[in-house]
Amino acid sequence: MYELKTKETENSVIEFIEQIGHPGKREDAYKLLDIFTETTGDPAKMWGPSIIGFGSYHYKYASGHEGDAPLVSFSPRKAKISLYLAPGDDQREALLKDLGKHTSGKGCVYINKVADIDVEVLKELIRQSVKFLRETYPGGE
Repeated sequence: MYELKTKETENSVIEFIEQIGHPGKREDAYKLLDIFTETTGDPAKMWGPSIIGFGSYHYKYASGHEGDAPLVSFSPRKAKISLYLAPGDDQREALLKDLGKHTSGKGCVYINKVADIDVEVLKELIRQSVKFLRETYPGGE
């Protein structure tokens, strides 16, 4: 049976951020912590060793695979900062056009630094992602 690698942990978000070696990336992690906390209203929790997540939901796929995941999250990686936002929301693509300098994959948006993006657009992306996941997977947090 497949076991999820990324689970909520009791590790300290602040201790994790303090261990980020690059001062600019550490400062951006604190900015994102404030943005995500303020926008979701949920406290930050560590998911796995390096993802800072907010809220949670339980998903179950047609395949039978199920698990828990944060509604939205971010991870200050070495190369770029990963923002994990729901890929299924119709408004996501339109919002991404106005976000600023970024690249994106299916469930991730990658930025170099917070100064490269429009924070108000990020907040709307967070709100849309949370709304979409709560409607798609009701009964979560």
